[in-house]
Amino acid sequence: MEHNSSNFIKSIIKEDLETGKRDYVYTRFPPEPNGYLHIGHAKSIVINFGLADDFNGKTNLRFDDTNPLKEDTEFVEAIKEDVAWLGYEWDGLFFASDYFEEMYNRALLLIKKGKAYVDDLTADEIRQYRGTLTEPGKESPYRNRSIEENIDLFERMRKGEFGNGEKVLRAKIDMASPNINLRDPVLYRVSHATHHNTGDTWCIYPMYAFAHPLEDAIEGITHSLCTTEFEDQRPLYNWVIEECEMEHKPQQIEFGRLGITNTVMSKRKLKQLVDEKFVDGWDDPRMPTISGLRRKGYTPEAIREFVKHTGVSKGSGLVDEAMLEHFVREDLKLKAPRTMGILKPLKVVITNYPEGQVEMLDAEINPEVPEMGMRQIPFSREIYIEQEDFMEDPPKKYFRLFPGNEVRLKHAYFIKCEDVIKDEEGNIVEIHCTYDPETKSGTGFTGRKVKGTIHWVEASQAIPAEFRLYEPLILDKQDVEDEDEDSEEDVEEEKTFLDYVNENSLEVLQGFVEPNMKEVKAHDKFQFFRHGYFNVDPRHSTDEKIVFNRIVSLKSSFKLQK
Repeated sequence: MEHNSSNFIKSIIKEDLETGKRDYVYTRFPPEPNGYLHIGHAKSIVINFGLADDFNGKTNLRFDDTNPLKEDTEFVEAIKEDVAWLGYEWDGLFFASDYFEEMYNRALLLIKKGKAYVDDLTADEIRQYRGTLTEPGKESPYRNRSIEENIDLFERMRKGEFGNGEKVLRAKIDMASPNINLRDPVLYRVSHATHHNTGDTWCIYPMYAFAHPLEDAIEGITHSLCTTEFEDQRPLYNWVIEECEMEHKPQQIEFGRLGITNTVMSKRKLKQLVDEKFVDGWDDPRMPTISGLRRKGYTPEAIREFVKHTGVSKGSGLVDEAMLEHFVREDLKLKAPRTMGILKPLKVVITNYPEGQVEMLDAEINPEVPEMGMRQIPFSREIYIEQEDFMEDPPKKYFRLFPGNEVRLKHAYFIKCEDVIKDEEGNIVEIHCTYDPETKSGTGFTGRKVKGTIHWVEASQAIPAEFRLYEPLILDKQDVEDEDEDSEEDVEEEKTFLDYVNENSLEVLQGFVEPNMKEVKAHDKFQFFRHGYFNVDPRHSTDEKIVFNRIVSLKSSFKLQK
């Protein structure tokens, strides 16, 4: 995971290896399959896989599938696709549900040691008994059941004798602990629900805080890397591993989570955007999901470089969205072919150009990469230009086309506006111009200069195209502080982030592109002259009409700090 930013975890691992505390490095990326991965998960992926690669270690992809009510194989497959697309190969593919039998046996061990008990309190009662940050909790009246009774009840829970919420298994730790996570946390709950992996084999499921450390220990993970909201749970993590008498003892290390301006990164909130039809699915290009960024046109290289430059620290900083855009520009500027597209067409008739004649003009594919070669584009009497490149009554310092003014057509000739054609309502529908054949690009013409250069597409062979331009989905008023998305507690009422959804986040335009774009494929990327970088949409493009998503505009005020 080489980069110029700080990485305190790398220093810890290096010291562990040098002192003999560890003799190998084994990490894991452990998503819960209850939604699609987002850019915040990309940080965890890059950290876990990158650090293992740095030390010739291994990384597992493991699905923390302990909640059958929210999980689905659709999410499992999407997560696998995203990790692979980002450029990483996992050494082992596992599910928490692979270990359900061992987890059950470890829970029985806790009961036999007097470290766990079956509780009849409801979820609300457990919450009331828990106490507050300043007041200790109160012990459950069922806390001192005998070991034999607890074993009997727990086995009957497994057999399905109790309904949802009727009984739970709790750890017996310390109801007066200053750390609320140690106040007899729930380890198992009854849930009569079909599991995506184990079907109806189980009707009790381990809680995340119990299952997760066991999974790490079972797999022999050395460094369990997670975000800082789990720091308070580290004592429970260590308690579970110790009291369950696990052979391997992973070390939990927390790092600051990634926040980006104009973005929400809570799976619950992202799911709400999908469910309430604010967006066109999890892979909508306005979503911060990895699949959304992929569909928009981001590259895995750009995302990896972005994550590496955000660094690895304890602090959870908010990163400007412009920084992410910077890295995709940097990645695409030497990869993307240049071309011309007209997003808001205005027809131009070149009245002194021979009728019926079409000539082919040379244009470089990418001037920054000469070895990419040249392309040919047709030119004729009728072309399209951008509506914004003509003004009938322009302000000062407007150097594009207006009556009597001359401009250069990119890769072609000088043209001069001679006449403006309007419809009955007074709308401009066509511009008539003349051209000077001596001014052809590449001939070395120096007779006179013009201040404006505009792009165009030849009309008779132009390919119809749809252009989708995106703005941030969330307006910058939103305070992007998301809840712990792995928490299974009820989320408190909050001011709704939906109030800050940008109604103008998508603009759809119908225009034209050069005829050599006829054979483009999904995810092909181009730089359209003056408009930015675009990606061929994999979902909506058809043989009749190509749909382009704008990845990012050309210009940015962002400056990368070295």
